[in-house]
Amino acid sequence: MIVAVHPVMRYAQGGGLSAERRAFREQIRLDAGETFAAGSDNTEVAKVLRVHVRSVQRWRLEWAERGEAGLVSKGPPSLPKLNDELFVKLEAVRWRWGRRRTSGLTSAGRSRGSGR
Repeated sequence: MIVAVHPVMRYAQGGGLSAERRAFREQIRLDAGETFAAGSDNTEVAKVLRVHVRSVQRWRLEWAERGEAGLVSKGPPSLPKLNDELFVKLEAVRWRWGRRRTSGLTSAGRSRGSGR
């Protein structure tokens, strides 16, 4: 049995979000800021924007302290820890480990000789 590694699998590098996703999420926060200015409460904002109330509470605190600037994306939380060369090596190790890990399993996913 060969275990395939998903081609778009991502590791926790750069927060795991693409620039497009960060921009999309930033726009949601800016939309929330507009509703704060209009006097909407947290529950209403969360329902309209389809986000968790706790997120809206955090955004409102940032908005109250810093205005719209508090809702703007600050970019990825950190720089990638792996360069492309190390990432390729990691994928190779993961693939070999996954293959070795599953090589003793039956088609039902049980270890040979498990008695089941």
